[in-house]
Amino acid sequence: MTTSAVVSRDNSDTPFATPSIVAISRADGSILLRSTVPLGEYARCVGDWLEHWARETPDRVFLGERGNIDTPWTTVSYRDTLRQVRSIASWILAQGLSAERPLVILSDNSIDHALLALAAMHAGVPSAAISPAYSLMSKDFDKLKSMIGLLEPGAIYVSGIKPFASALAAIKPLHHAKIVSGNAGDDDAIPFAAIASTPETPDVAKAFAAVTPDTIAKFLFTSGSTGTPKAVINTQRMLTSSQQAKAQTWSFLDASHNDLVILDWLPWSHTFGANHNFNLVLRNGGSLYIDGGKPAPGLFATSLANLRSVTPTVYFNVPRGFDMLIAALRGDDELRRKFFAEVRFAFYAGAALPQNLWDALEELSIKTVGRALPMVSAWGSTETSPLAADCHFLAERSGNIGVPIPGTELKLVPSGDKLEVRVRGPNVTPGYWKAPELTAQAFDEEGFYLIGDAVKFADPMRPGLGLFFDGRVAEDFKLNSGTWVSVGTLRVAGIAALAPLAQDIVVTGHGGDEVRFLVFANIVACRAHAGLPESASADEAIAHEKVRSAIGQGLARLKAQSGNSSGHATRALLLAEPASVDGGEITDKGYINQRAVLTRRAAAVAILDDHKSAAWIGCAG
Repeated sequence: MTTSAVVSRDNSDTPFATPSIVAISRADGSILLRSTVPLGEYARCVGDWLEHWARETPDRVFLGERGNIDTPWTTVSYRDTLRQVRSIASWILAQGLSAERPLVILSDNSIDHALLALAAMHAGVPSAAISPAYSLMSKDFDKLKSMIGLLEPGAIYVSGIKPFASALAAIKPLHHAKIVSGNAGDDDAIPFAAIASTPETPDVAKAFAAVTPDTIAKFLFTSGSTGTPKAVINTQRMLTSSQQAKAQTWSFLDASHNDLVILDWLPWSHTFGANHNFNLVLRNGGSLYIDGGKPAPGLFATSLANLRSVTPTVYFNVPRGFDMLIAALRGDDELRRKFFAEVRFAFYAGAALPQNLWDALEELSIKTVGRALPMVSAWGSTETSPLAADCHFLAERSGNIGVPIPGTELKLVPSGDKLEVRVRGPNVTPGYWKAPELTAQAFDEEGFYLIGDAVKFADPMRPGLGLFFDGRVAEDFKLNSGTWVSVGTLRVAGIAALAPLAQDIVVTGHGGDEVRFLVFANIVACRAHAGLPESASADEAIAHEKVRSAIGQGLARLKAQSGNSSGHATRALLLAEPASVDGGEITDKGYINQRAVLTRRAAAVAILDDHKSAAWIGCAG
C-alpha cells in the first residue's frame, strides 16, 4: 500500500480554500481519496441555523419572491421566518404528523413552501417535496401515485387546488392526508395563512430540542435519471455536515464581510436546489430570491428580468441555463456589465458544462470587466446530500468536479478501463425509505455508497488537481470492434459540436460498428438558423436544409477532433418531440435518462440503423 499527499496549485486571491488531498493505493487496485483537512464541528440540525440568524441578523431578508416581473418583491426576514415556522410547527404537531405520516409538498419553490419544510424539520417531522412535473405535466400520474403510496402522508400542500385538481383526484384513494392550499379562496382545503397564524405551543420547543443529527429531515426522491424514483432518507447530519464541508472549501462564507445573495430557480424537489443552494443561504445567513423563471422557452425572460432586479453574488445554473444566459448577455450591455461586476463566481451542475459555453463566458467576462469569471462545479447525488467532491480551485477547463470534501472519502475501483467511484461519509444517506433490499444493494462491504459513476484524474500523478466525471458505468457500451464508448464524455462533446442546434443528445450504437446520436433539437435555435418565423413548426425547423447541413458539419468537426470510432457519431437524427416526463426521459433539472430514451424511442433508433432512410443526417464530407 502506498500513500501520497498532494496539494493543488495556490488559490491566493480566490474565495476558496486550497485543497490538500491524500491518495492511498491499495493492493486490490482501488484508490482511496480524502482531504487531509478534518471536518469541523457541524450543527445539530438545520433549525439551529435559523434560530442563530433570527438572533444575530433578525431583520435581514432571508427569502424573496414575486408573482411576476411587474410587481415588487415580497420578502420575509429571519425573525419573521422563525416566528411563522414555530406557528406552523404547532399545527404540524397537533395533526400527529411523523416519519410515518410526513408532510408532502407538490408545488414549486415559494416562501410558503420554505416555511412549511422548515417548520416540519423544527418539529422533527420529515417533509417530501415532489417535483411539480409529476402533478402538472404527467398524464397518467403513475409516478406520483407510487410516491404517495410509499409515503402515506398526513398532510399535502399545493399552491392552489385548481392547477393540481387532476393530480389530487388521482391520488385521493391512496391517502388520508389533509389538503393545505396556498390559495385562500379554495374552500375545499385548509388555508396556508390559517396554519401560519396558529398560536405557538410549548410542544414546539420540546420537539425541537428532541431533534438529533440522526432525525430524518426530509425524503427526496431520486430524479429518475437511472431508474424508478426512490425515496432517499435525508438526515439532519447529512445536511449540516455537507454545509460545514462547503464552508471549509468556500472559505469566503465564514468571512465577516460575507454578503451572500442568490437568485435561484433550481427546484427544491431536487438535492441541488434544496440541500446545496437553499441550505447554503440558510447556513450562512444570506438572502435567497426565488426565481420564478427557468431555462426553458417562454420562461427564461422571467429569469432575465429578475436578474436585472437582483444581482446575485454567486450565480448557479445548469448548462442549458448558461447557454441561454450567454445569448442574453451578448445582446444587453447593461445587464452584462452589472452581472460580471457583481457575481464573484459561477457554479454549474446537473451535467457537465460544454467547453464552448465555458469559453464564451470567459470571453464575455474579460471583455466586460477585464478578468475571467471564475467557474466551478461539484459532484454528488441525492444520496450524498449532494456534496461529495468540490472544485474549490480555478480549473483550467470545464468538467473538473474537484476533490473530496473534508470528512468524505472516495474509493476509486477499477471497472474495465474506467474507475468506478464510491462514497463514504456523514453526508451519505442511511438508505431508502421502506426499501431494505435496495438499501443493502446500494453499499459495498466497506460501507461505501455505490453511486454508479465513473471518474478520471485530471493528472494521475497529481490527484490534488481534481477529477473529471467519466460517465455512468451502466450507460457505457462497446462497439463491435471492442472499443468502449464513454457516453457521458461523448454527449458533452457532441452538444458542443452541434451548438446551438442541439439541446441534448442521447448516444446510441450498442452492438454496432458506429456511434449514432439522437438529438433533442433546440427548436428556437433551429428556426433562427433556418431564417424561419417563430410560428414555424418544430418539424419544419428540423427538416430545413440549412439546419440539416449545419448538423452534418458539426458531426464532421467532432470526427476531426476524435482519434477513433468511439469518439464521434457518423449519423444523427433530430427529434421534434421534447423529452417526456411521463416516459422518464428527463427530469425538471434537464438531465437526460439515456436508457429510458433509447427504450421509449426504439423506432427512432431503428431509423438511425436503416441505411436506406433519408431521415438521418450523415457526417459531412
